[in-house]
Amino acid sequence: MTDSWLVLVANAGDGSISTFRLDGDAFVRIAVTEGLPGCSTFAIDPERNLVHAAVKGDPVGILTLSLDRTTGRLTPLSRLDLTDGGMNYLALTRGGTGLLGASYGGGYGISCPIVDGVVKAPVSRIAFPNLHSVIPSADGRFAYFVSLGADLVAQYALDDELALVPLEPGTVACPPGSGPRHLVLNEAQDAVYVLTEFSGEVLSFARDTAAGALTLREATTAYDPTKGLGHSVFGADPMANHFIWGADLHLADDGRRLWCTERTESTLGAVAIAADGSVSAPDRFFVTEPQPRGFAVSPDGAHLVAAGERSTTVSLYRVEGDRLELRQRAETGGGANWVRFVAAC
Repeated sequence: MTDSWLVLVANAGDGSISTFRLDGDAFVRIAVTEGLPGCSTFAIDPERNLVHAAVKGDPVGILTLSLDRTTGRLTPLSRLDLTDGGMNYLALTRGGTGLLGASYGGGYGISCPIVDGVVKAPVSRIAFPNLHSVIPSADGRFAYFVSLGADLVAQYALDDELALVPLEPGTVACPPGSGPRHLVLNEAQDAVYVLTEFSGEVLSFARDTAAGALTLREATTAYDPTKGLGHSVFGADPMANHFIWGADLHLADDGRRLWCTERTESTLGAVAIAADGSVSAPDRFFVTEPQPRGFAVSPDGAHLVAAGERSTTVSLYRVEGDRLELRQRAETGGGANWVRFVAAC
């Protein structure tokens, strides 16, 4: 495993992506690519050195850029225009030959083929209120979309043409009013974990690896209970009301922990995952960048980089179990909200 990484950070407020180089614990910004209005999600194809980024504008769309892993620069190559609302989450499948997207404002999800690095028009489209994220299974046979507005996970098979075919049942309910937001699949592909925005919980789902279907098992809190946060509701201002405001989650420690962000108190906490897939609330919390919407854990599990929507810096941490040690803060840009790692040259 390499100890040298590139870290890409989307700065939605500035319409840019910053590229950092991480060597050991040394963290340096090496490039800033502008001209990406409202970018708040992107997916990296390391095999082809491509970045597929959602951008706003008139119309909104998905911009494909080439990544120079030596300089960190991104160069636009092609664009797919969208007419019904921008993407809030993008994920690659089938070795970079397919792209899945979820639109919160538009309330729809898509699957698109990618041919010679070019994202083609959607071959399939679904509709649920306030879709917030989507991930495929590792084998590219299934896809899972999270609807914050309907408190559910929609589950699909992906056919040979990338069309989305509903499973039976087509949806799995989350607790009413919980506001499911982001999700991850474990390495064994037999469990899915969802972080809720309004209740600040991690929901644990068992997954049938053959049929793809999910079954809700249990839940645990992922926010700091000592802060007196109230349960949020759709449309409320969580900062004004001091409500829970869950955001992002990522696996770490060989699948034994799930780091989660909560934006009102700007905390990171690690939910423990037992061998049977059960989850336990964090024992400690770490204050990080203001309003931390997005973060990522390095593939080797040694580092975590967190961004804050109300900050112009990102924080680099060394990860030790459920503890974080701040190593550096670095300038990135306004409204930073999406972070991804890729191996450097």
